Amino acid sequence: MNTSFHHLLMKCHLALQREVMAGAKGQGLTSGQPKILEYLSVQEGADQKTIAEHCEIESATVGSILTRMESAGLIERRRKGNNRRSLYVYLTDRGRAAAAAVADVFAGAEARALRGLEEGEVRALCAALQKVYANLEPSEAD
Repeated sequence: MNTSFHHLLMKCHLALQREVMAGAKGQGLTSGQPKILEYLSVQEGADQKTIAEHCEIESATVGSILTRMESAGLIERRRKGNNRRSLYVYLTDRGRAAAAAVADVFAGAEARALRGLEEGEVRALCAALQKVYANLEPSEAD
């Protein structure tokens, strides 16, 4: 059995993603939509580029996800002030309800993933993962 760090991290990520998507599909959501709903629930009025960067999804892919979300009545795109070039994304009432449901899905998946860990272990795990992520983030020197 392969227990290398990258293998375990990949398996954990995929298992968590399967758990989240199973719950999201029950809400009628497709891949990418839960992350975007979660982001917009705390950062409404973001543009497509910002959403893509935060959710770590290619901008073109975010565009097609947003189009599906708009068709489903979850979001609306609006212009801000005199800026005629950029559209900003806002949740509709239906989108807010979906975001709340997604928050429950994420919380359930997280609770299942962390079951059996002590509070200090969870804090230590999160701190370690923050360091790993910082190590892998591209720097200006790269």
